[in-house]
Amino acid sequence: MFRDIFKFKIWGDSLGIDLGTANTLVCVKDKGVVLNMPSILALTRKNGKLIGIGEEAKKMVGKIPQNILVVRPLQDGVIADFDITQKMVEYFISQAQPYRRLIGPKLVMGVPAQATKVEKKAVIDIGMQLGARRVHLVTEPVAAVIGAGLPISEPVGNMIVDIGGGTSEAAITSLNGIVISKCIRIAGDEMDQAIIQYLKENYNLFIGEQMAERIKIGIGCASPGSRKKTMKVKGRSLISGLPDEIKLNSEELSRVLFPIVEAICEMIETTLEESPPELAGDIMERGIFLTGGGACLEGLDKYIFERTHLPVKLTPDPLFSVVLGAEKLLDDGDLLSLVEITPEFK
Repeated sequence: MFRDIFKFKIWGDSLGIDLGTANTLVCVKDKGVVLNMPSILALTRKNGKLIGIGEEAKKMVGKIPQNILVVRPLQDGVIADFDITQKMVEYFISQAQPYRRLIGPKLVMGVPAQATKVEKKAVIDIGMQLGARRVHLVTEPVAAVIGAGLPISEPVGNMIVDIGGGTSEAAITSLNGIVISKCIRIAGDEMDQAIIQYLKENYNLFIGEQMAERIKIGIGCASPGSRKKTMKVKGRSLISGLPDEIKLNSEELSRVLFPIVEAICEMIETTLEESPPELAGDIMERGIFLTGGGACLEGLDKYIFERTHLPVKLTPDPLFSVVLGAEKLLDDGDLLSLVEITPEFK
């Protein structure tokens, strides 16, 4: 009885949430990032009962019987399945603050810069239905700039390129807002699918999403490096139907990923071409900042530099920039009021 009393609080914590296609991150005010889990759930097909979430569900991908369904409720950076996303966020919040509370948490949540009114409203509705006392929306590029420690409030241009699982987004910010942004639905997931398709067509080897992701992380690169890496790849032979293994090298894989890297570079160039001249001068001096999981692809920064002839730098914590920005906004209410987006829902 006394143990339950100590687990009760009147006010819920202030939380920052980065809802990503591949991973969801949660930070707690004054405690930092407390959760980083895959945005994936496992459900029974019969009655939709939740049997796995996060890492537990990810381990089931490609290994499930017909009575189980593995779902990624976010597609292209936005909510694709409202009810399942709500279950997922509810679980993540319960992990971040495992105690009873009379008044729900304050949430700062990131959304893509080009999210529609309907997509923004879906994020707010999920937060409110889970009992949040207030939901603040911030565009992910702005949150990433803040999380990277760049001067968001000054009349200075910052160019941030966020390469996630479902989308790649380039934005130029100044004076607490986005001046111009571009977004394409080509990112880390497309890299995985390109690897799967390549092995099918060239090696008659069928692999799953998890193996494709391991290949991308292990030997993926934007352009052939000076040191060639190799990796053993296991899968099922499309000829014999039996388990098989091949050896894949990084130079070969760079050719597989080249069309995706090119699409991202073209998006960056288009954003630069439409940039106001004064901000273009700032970017020439300060450079381009890369964030997101896809930004960690080996050699990507060097390739973008070769294409744009501008300095290219990874943010200090590419995987955490958005959620770290949300954490800083939890501590700075004045800045939050300046950068928060308040869509008018009709």
